[in-house]
Amino acid sequence: MAKQAGRRGRPPATKDPSKLDIRTVARLANVSIATVSRTINRVSTVNPRMAKQVWDAIEKLDYFPNTQARALVSGRSRLLGMIVSEITNPFFPELIQGFEDIAVEHGYEILISSTNYDPQRMSLCIRRMLERRAEGVAVMTFGVEKPLLEQLAERKVPLVFVDVGPERPGISLLRVDYRAGIQQAVEHLAGLKHREIAFISGPRHLHSAQSRLSAFVKSLEECGIAADPSRIVEGDHTLEGGMAAMDRLLKGKRVPTAVMCSNDMTAIGVMHTLYRAGLNVPDDLSVIGFDDIHMAQVTIPPLTTIQMSCLELARGAVNALRAHVENGGEAKRNYKIDTRLIVRESTGHPRKSKLPASSPGKRKPAPPAQAG
Repeated sequence: MAKQAGRRGRPPATKDPSKLDIRTVARLANVSIATVSRTINRVSTVNPRMAKQVWDAIEKLDYFPNTQARALVSGRSRLLGMIVSEITNPFFPELIQGFEDIAVEHGYEILISSTNYDPQRMSLCIRRMLERRAEGVAVMTFGVEKPLLEQLAERKVPLVFVDVGPERPGISLLRVDYRAGIQQAVEHLAGLKHREIAFISGPRHLHSAQSRLSAFVKSLEECGIAADPSRIVEGDHTLEGGMAAMDRLLKGKRVPTAVMCSNDMTAIGVMHTLYRAGLNVPDDLSVIGFDDIHMAQVTIPPLTTIQMSCLELARGAVNALRAHVENGGEAKRNYKIDTRLIVRESTGHPRKSKLPASSPGKRKPAPPAQAG
């Protein structure tokens, strides 16, 4: 065991990790305690050579700085918060992962809260951010609960919103270009000769859902296709919502040849309902999603979708918050987030024969239940 410790370069005086502190680091790095403290707090004026000595010593000692103590000394928590709508939608864990990777890369820790679309939970999320002294918060709920968020704004906590947010200093917006990706998707379907295209939106009270629907209608018009109100159905961005919305479309007077969805979870629910109805994707009906979650690559068939990069959203959020925190509030108001169509196998030419809406096909039996 002694030989193993020697190979790692750990000094004999560090047998008990609980006894490690910045004095031990300072002795090993041959610098002052103040230099260790300033290095750990990433003060830019520290001599680069000395900073390297400190980080090398920290690595050799396997030392973990006390972040709470650092916050007390420096007056900074180096904590960035993120509030999301829900954790069960795979889009948000992918977004959180990107946010954490980029924040940690720049020396910040993160605090995550989920509202589950509940105003009371939103209030608790905000309370946690304030109690933990988050230096900035990214509100990625795709909907603004203005009265609650005023609590953060009044305390001058920098904020980042998606699409819309209060007009005041310390607030930046991630402006998603929904139009570009949706226009590409509609043109893709039009190029395949689809003319009977349905759209399943998200909850209409969400600005993002309104923007996606508006982009869809406008893109249809530009392709010379009239939007049919009976083929525009409101969903709720869940699997179950997609299943229910597709059921409604199948019961209409004429079954569409293609369905565009406001997010990928809705599209996966649509594909499930079509499978149960005995319809094949894309032979009987083409399906397009929105988000490009990782799961979209492994659905059967793989889902054609509009990519809204989680990594770009995360990078925009961290960059905006850092600009507010580190540059004396000199941050841009708007950060553009691009979208683009990713073509996979869930879209094809429309079916040659029309299926009557009253009998869309022989429903496939449910698979046998599995034990356990």
